[in-house]
Amino acid sequence: MAFREADETEFALATEAPTLNQRRLALLVVAVLFAVFAVTVAVGLTSSFALVQVRNDAFVLVLAALLFVNDLITAALLFGQFSVVRSRALLISANAYLFTGFMAVLFALTFPGQFSLGDFLGAGLQTSAWIYNFWHYGFPIAMIFYAILLGPLPKPPHGSTAIAIAASVMILILLVAALTWLATGGVELLPPLFIDQTHPTPFARVITSTNTLVCLIALVLLYIRRRSVLDLWLTVVLCAWVSELAMLDVLFYSRFTFGFYVGRGFSLVTSVVVLVVLLQEMTQLYARLAHSNSALQRERNNKLMNLEAMAAAIAHEVNQPLSALVTNGAIGLRLLAMPDADRNELRDAFTRIIDDGHRAGDLIASTRAMFRQDRREKSPVNIRDLVVDALAHVRRELESQRVSLQVELPPELPRVVADRLQVQQVFVNLIMNAVEAMAATENRERSLLVSSEVHGARDIVIIVKDSGPGIDPKHIDRIFDAFFTTKARGMGLGLAICRSIIESHGGRLWTAARNPHGSAFYVQLPIGASIGE
Repeated sequence: MAFREADETEFALATEAPTLNQRRLALLVVAVLFAVFAVTVAVGLTSSFALVQVRNDAFVLVLAALLFVNDLITAALLFGQFSVVRSRALLISANAYLFTGFMAVLFALTFPGQFSLGDFLGAGLQTSAWIYNFWHYGFPIAMIFYAILLGPLPKPPHGSTAIAIAASVMILILLVAALTWLATGGVELLPPLFIDQTHPTPFARVITSTNTLVCLIALVLLYIRRRSVLDLWLTVVLCAWVSELAMLDVLFYSRFTFGFYVGRGFSLVTSVVVLVVLLQEMTQLYARLAHSNSALQRERNNKLMNLEAMAAAIAHEVNQPLSALVTNGAIGLRLLAMPDADRNELRDAFTRIIDDGHRAGDLIASTRAMFRQDRREKSPVNIRDLVVDALAHVRRELESQRVSLQVELPPELPRVVADRLQVQQVFVNLIMNAVEAMAATENRERSLLVSSEVHGARDIVIIVKDSGPGIDPKHIDRIFDAFFTTKARGMGLGLAICRSIIESHGGRLWTAARNPHGSAFYVQLPIGASIGE
């Protein structure tokens, strides 16, 4: 399994499409908001209890503190998203939350009765009301620009995101300062919104209704253009914003009444929703990144193991032709040292050296192709000739170990479609394993039997039997595992590679005990067809 390098924007909340469960959860939250809105309006219109004023001066300060902290954290997280995605829409949304945090604090500091009226920033009776309206107009207007700037993301602009963030924050601070001055020092330029500290003027309803309309425009525009998880939850926030303003517009409630407290609760919802979603999504993001990092680490380890296995496999496969090269070279040198050397024997020795050199090169290419999972060309081959050639390559090892060879292969065996070099090397490995297994056998004959069986019209089985000590039954199930070996200096790759080669040809390779001594290896190959056919 291969892992491609992930684009960093794939893990951004601003670009990730919402799942079905996320859409359902958002719909549930909106349904609850509208249900609370409907109940509050019904109570406000039908119950005298809703008109009772219960003043709680600490409520405004606590609410403002919560809004400021939540909005500040949300803005910081959105600025972080902007630094990844570099979308102007994200920069606007981050500054929108920063704006609401600042304005919530100013609203509390200038709220009548919290501090001495007129002492703080020159605040008057109308100051907090206008700051509230600047606050509630500012966010939906920012969301309108956010929705307009949504769409296919452009290529990330060059330049530092830190500079863009710092510049936008400086502009925002100047805007907040200008609005604060307008609500304090320039409040005479604005129409009054409150008759006294608790009762609004009729003109306040016009301001609220217009504000509700602006929020609805932002909501519809964002709903139409939404495409990410962030867009989905900003839509939920605007639903809460509309509910709060619509409640104020319908009930036209005074301060510290039932509607006043519920409306401020909607303000808290607008502040908390995106923050909770951001934190939850970031938690999932870290989990996905940890999983991806673990997967990439496993992939890296697998690649290193494959490289190690390939190197070991090449060393294992090339060892036999290299040994033959050394042996034939030594024979050639010995013949050259003889004054009456037979030229034909010299020619045969050097020919074998050349053949072994070519075979070593072919084995390297074949092993590399097997690890690359290349489809090497297969062709019809005579399985008998292939086995006889394999025996010829190990003839000297058989003679040096005094192994008696018995070949029971009929002259006419069915042909198989195979990679000749790979399958031939399987038989070389099996025969060499048998020779090495019998090397310690002293009290009985060392014999090797190569025979064949034809299974119907589909398969042919070549059997290699030896008279060695056999395979320990407790190892029989692991004998074909990579890097498992019973040899003191073995690599544990020979039989694993042999099985891999045979299985890639649509065949099977297995082993069994031979009575009374030794072991038998069975190579089954399909007759006259490749696995693809």
